[in-house]
Amino acid sequence: MEKPTVALVYQAVQALYHDPDPAGKERASVWLGELQRSMYAWELADQLLQLKQDVESCYFAAQTMKMKIQMSFFELPPETHIALRDSLLSHIQSLKDLSPIIVTQLALAIADLALQMASWKGCVHTLIEKYSNDVSSMTFLIEILTVLPEEVHSRSLRIGANRRTEIIEDLAYYSSTVVTLLMTCVEKSGSNEKMLIKVFRCLGSWFNLGVLDSNFMANNQLLMVLFQVLQRDETSTNLHEAASDCVCSALYAIENVDTHMPLAQQLFQGVLTLETAYHMAVAREDLDKVLNYCRIFTELCETFLETTVRSPGQGMGDLRTLELLLICAGHPQYEVVEISFNFWYRLGENLYKTNDPALHGIFRPYIQRLLHGLARHCQLDPDHEGIPEDTDDFGEFRMRVSDLVKDVIFLVGSMECFSQLYSTLKEGNPPWEVTEAVLFIMAAIAKSVDPMCTATSRLYFLIIFLCYFSIPGSFLCQMPVTLFCYVPAVLRMCACVCAPLLAVYSGCAPLSVRLCWLRTLDVCMTLAPLYVTDPVLNYLMKGLREKTLASVAAKAIHNICSVCRDHMAQHFQGLLDIARALDSFALTTEAAVGLLKGTALVLARLPLEKIAECLSDLCAVQVMALKKLLSQDPRNGKAADPTVWLDRLAVIFRHTNPIVENGQTHPCQKVIQEIWPVLSETLNTHQADNRIVERCCRCLRFAVRCVGKGSASLLQPLVTQMVSVYQVYPHSCFLYLGSILVDEYGMEEGCRQGLLDMLQALCMPTFQLLEQTNGLRNHPDTVDDLFRLATRFVQRSPITLLSSGIIVHIIQCAIAATTLDHRDANCSVMKFVRDLIHTGVSNDHEDDFELRKQLIGQAMGQHGQQLVTQLMHTCCFCLPPYTLPDVAEVLWEIMVFDRPTFCRWLENALKGLPKETSGGAVTVTHKQLTDFHKQVTSAEECKQVCWAIREFTRLFR
Repeated sequence: MEKPTVALVYQAVQALYHDPDPAGKERASVWLGELQRSMYAWELADQLLQLKQDVESCYFAAQTMKMKIQMSFFELPPETHIALRDSLLSHIQSLKDLSPIIVTQLALAIADLALQMASWKGCVHTLIEKYSNDVSSMTFLIEILTVLPEEVHSRSLRIGANRRTEIIEDLAYYSSTVVTLLMTCVEKSGSNEKMLIKVFRCLGSWFNLGVLDSNFMANNQLLMVLFQVLQRDETSTNLHEAASDCVCSALYAIENVDTHMPLAQQLFQGVLTLETAYHMAVAREDLDKVLNYCRIFTELCETFLETTVRSPGQGMGDLRTLELLLICAGHPQYEVVEISFNFWYRLGENLYKTNDPALHGIFRPYIQRLLHGLARHCQLDPDHEGIPEDTDDFGEFRMRVSDLVKDVIFLVGSMECFSQLYSTLKEGNPPWEVTEAVLFIMAAIAKSVDPMCTATSRLYFLIIFLCYFSIPGSFLCQMPVTLFCYVPAVLRMCACVCAPLLAVYSGCAPLSVRLCWLRTLDVCMTLAPLYVTDPVLNYLMKGLREKTLASVAAKAIHNICSVCRDHMAQHFQGLLDIARALDSFALTTEAAVGLLKGTALVLARLPLEKIAECLSDLCAVQVMALKKLLSQDPRNGKAADPTVWLDRLAVIFRHTNPIVENGQTHPCQKVIQEIWPVLSETLNTHQADNRIVERCCRCLRFAVRCVGKGSASLLQPLVTQMVSVYQVYPHSCFLYLGSILVDEYGMEEGCRQGLLDMLQALCMPTFQLLEQTNGLRNHPDTVDDLFRLATRFVQRSPITLLSSGIIVHIIQCAIAATTLDHRDANCSVMKFVRDLIHTGVSNDHEDDFELRKQLIGQAMGQHGQQLVTQLMHTCCFCLPPYTLPDVAEVLWEIMVFDRPTFCRWLENALKGLPKETSGGAVTVTHKQLTDFHKQVTSAEECKQVCWAIREFTRLFR
């Protein structure tokens, strides 16, 4: 890119914001993005800020300056840093009244500069001294002081742990000066709302950094101002939110209560005074404030959780904190109680670990009240029509409720909770939505009942569920729960009578009530598979035929098949009839696939001699549909998408896993051989469509897994077609399918050379693709699947791979790919390298161990130093922290293979790391380098290497 003029840049900015043509906007955006990555951006952004032509150009310039300082500060020579600082301070002062957004961008640029510019000592003191006496400058001064602590831990800045420690110590030293300045601003501005918001945001930022002195803050007037604002009914929404955020930050900062006792006491008492204000917000239906108060109450409970469990009801273990959360749980909006869920999870976890019955007894009443509150919040609207969606906001809330109930039910006890919830169903004649919500909670409990629970208790749960069939006058509604001795007879009666009875009433029952019945049958039959009878299945079949209930009925059948596989074998013909008529029902794609999964699970339980015929019948509909699509003339304009049928075949193959003894012919082998030509033609027809090719490969993968070595006759034609298509269309799913073939046949002597030929044929176009500009970053799936394939070879036939010429290219590609920060791709690369080296370490008493060790030694001699150097650079500058355990495992294997040589390689790699940042700050000292080298090379376990790397890489992040 040649250096553009300021006028041209201004013209591009105008096009970005004002060009009516979307294509013109896109061109301007791409060009400006390229400009921001160039060296010219520094000078041009500075010139635009000096011109101050309009808000758009100044915003672009300020944003550019911030981005360059964050990402490209190394481009500037150290002698320009002071001039850049002075220029930015000049710009923010001259533009302070143009736009708050511009001020924020420039404040971020100044903060990021201060953090990276080691020569700027005491930046907070400098800024306060320069601007605190100028009222007009207070706005941007507080903005800088707000973002400065926030940027200390910014992931965009790689200032390193040494510099970060130095900065935090500096900010802690001047923190009291900042708080005094903020209090002065409050006193001078009086009730100026905008200034109060800025002050509270700034104070919260310093609380979050954890550098404020708790003794100093406990006696500071700012705390009093905070709670006064929160107590006032007339406080505006924006100010209330800023004050709430600040209090939450303060509570989070004192989570280690014992070391912040004075401040903890002040905050504890202050929050307790907000109960009246909460009730006023509820009375005024001010949901924003209600949510803020609930956030504060929840943060209070989280902060004092350990104190509350350790000394409930005493001091700051005062149980009034739980009362505040239960008051919030009584609010009609479910969003309010949802805020507190994490606290209840943590409380349950803490109490579970203590395992103290007396302590559990103290908290049991609070959990009981919570459960009743949750049951109310789970109620659907009385006028709700149709099937509730699990994926909307309310559906997701109910799922979270279900998870929470499972986590805390141990405090109440399943039986007692069932009794209490059931009592709500006996009181009067509750509306259907009340009963449905109670049933929803009971279902969450029933599905987590201990399998070792007595039969009587489990059947008791079933009786309660069956009693939910609340048909007026039905004997089920009036059955006493004390009739334990008659439970088996009652269940048999329910199974025979209940389903047809429901069928009679279902025509006049509301849709939502019928939905409850279906869900109840689902739970009942799952808990008591022996009572799955034809009437029950007939009722579920009736649900399948109703458009609005079809998917729920299908899910119930799927669940019953999954749990009652052996028992459902006698009903297989009925399941097969359903599968054949699948498209006549109004099912979602997920429900249809679920039905086929359930059918396949039952199919695998049939006698071996019947499986082949039944599998053929089950697949026939899908195969015929694929044949019909293949016969269509592509020129007729009709869509011929086979993915639905491929997905259905895949789920059938995946879950048809009969038990086959050694020497027996797999019953599915013949069927899959018959289907192969159709799958092959489908793959060939749609070879350019990645989505369809992926479905074909997935289907073939499960077919191969289904019959294992019984699919050997498919190996040669399948590999030939894969390689042929991959030369033209390098879909990564072929590499994955190749890894499955290696996994199944890699240990077969007669297959090894053919599989190696496949690998070599697939590697050539793969390397061409990955060697393009940004090829690794643009094709992470290909990287992932390539190294899955290579790893399978290492695991199944290492000598075959290590003796081939392709291994050198694979290792070189792996070294280059270690920098890729894609989670799955990087994991596959690291696993390949680790497993490869491990083959030369693991003496598994096989005859080829010495040969493996020799081949690995040759490979490491060629690539070992490069690999170790790249891994260290990758750890420090490229990869996110969660990948470091994988890197540690690779380094550990290298060290185990040849510790003396590894010590030398690691020393050379460490010497090549930069010792200073571009801003002049010390990145790593000589002592830190030698300490790290010693920690790694003297490690006796891999986890010690991992710990050392975690600490060391923080010096560069």
